[in-house]
Amino acid sequence: MLLATASFLVFKAFLPKRIFEEGSSLTENVVIDSLLIEAVAEAEEEAVIDTLANEQIDFKPVKGVKFPSETFKVYKGDQFLVSFFEKLFQLEQNPTKKVRIAYFGDSMTDGDMIVKDFRTYFQQKFGGEGVGFVNITSESASSRNSITHEFSTNWKTYSYLKIKHPVSPFGVNGHLFFANDTLHDAWVKFRATRTRFASELGNPTLFYGKSRNTEGKVYQVIGVDTVYKKLKPNNKLNTLAFSSNGQKTMKINFTKADSIPLYGFNFDNGIGVHVDNFSSRGNSGLPLSTFDVDLMSQFQEQLHYDLIVLHYGTNVLNYGSYNYSWYEKRMNKVVAHLKKCFPGVAILVVSTADKSTKYDMEMKTDSAVVPLMLAQKKYAIQSESAFVNLYTLMGGDGSMVQWVDEEPARANKDYTHFNFRGAKDIAKMIFNQIYEGYEKYKKIRPKDKPIKKPFKKDSTKVVKDSVVYEE
Repeated sequence: MLLATASFLVFKAFLPKRIFEEGSSLTENVVIDSLLIEAVAEAEEEAVIDTLANEQIDFKPVKGVKFPSETFKVYKGDQFLVSFFEKLFQLEQNPTKKVRIAYFGDSMTDGDMIVKDFRTYFQQKFGGEGVGFVNITSESASSRNSITHEFSTNWKTYSYLKIKHPVSPFGVNGHLFFANDTLHDAWVKFRATRTRFASELGNPTLFYGKSRNTEGKVYQVIGVDTVYKKLKPNNKLNTLAFSSNGQKTMKINFTKADSIPLYGFNFDNGIGVHVDNFSSRGNSGLPLSTFDVDLMSQFQEQLHYDLIVLHYGTNVLNYGSYNYSWYEKRMNKVVAHLKKCFPGVAILVVSTADKSTKYDMEMKTDSAVVPLMLAQKKYAIQSESAFVNLYTLMGGDGSMVQWVDEEPARANKDYTHFNFRGAKDIAKMIFNQIYEGYEKYKKIRPKDKPIKKPFKKDSTKVVKDSVVYEE
């Protein structure tokens, strides 16, 4: 033991600073010392900060609204949420209206983590009930507590993470499902939980695609009755509504439905705010570029999204380099594609959170975190999207270690993912930034201007000017 200890102390000076290899080197055939990689990364990082920190970002007014200019260092981009803020304003004035958010993410939002609480904060403030869009099957179903989700084992699943050219276009959730077992009916079952604002399965609606199969049916057992509904896959996107009489549990069986592309079910009460969680483990965000524009336009006609959140980074950090210009450029194109798919929808980019890696036997912020966060902020600015700096909000350098070590802990021992307690705090941080921007919007929003109607005369009197107000 003494010999081993002495040997370790002697050779420690020659060991690389980074104990665990993070990925491939900068080139396949050249071995570069990890200290050199870190030095280059730090030099690049400092250069980027020095060059961009005080760069001024000015905004063009939208519908008479112009937020103050910002520097790169503190960029939030509330200007690009004006259309979303206006929808929230109209909802506040008329609670029968609705606002919808699509929240795209990776394993950080798996099992409805973060999004569940993000949804709750919005519904608590603006109204709305329901968990939104839920896939036919899900790899995280067992860990999701905002809805109980079960399904048979005879589903065929396709994901945009693995297939570029599917037999039918991917749905807005990036997935495609087929009940290909002709001998046994496939089924899916949902049960509402005690989650706040999601204690019922409001307005269950099935979304499915186009097929030549005209024999497909679904059936539901209600009491002693079995209710059949015919699938009519005539259009690129089709919907089928089910009873919404306050039910808390539903099981839908699919018979003779092979070759009909199925996407998922939507649950909401039709008013207030609704948030759909489209999480995919291992997703970098780049697969969103494979969305079919025509199909997405039809999803938009049905669901009416007002905001798209892009929350990625966990699966990009291990690329093996600290130069993320490639990611910046490609995600810029992804946002441009999303704007074609969902015209007029506001985009919000949420940066990578802090992540810790072992250096010199000590857990510290991974050297790739800040370069990736800067690349995400740059593509947000270039694509005219709003930005949430999650790395800064949670405390910046070394914050993940604090979140793991504190009592009670708010993050897991992988020093990457949050637990339920931490996820709730992260959701609150993101919601608070959006809501603060909304409060500023209400102060600078042009007041509704009065419009004078012309004089109206009749045989007995003259009606004086009446004043109405524009919405």
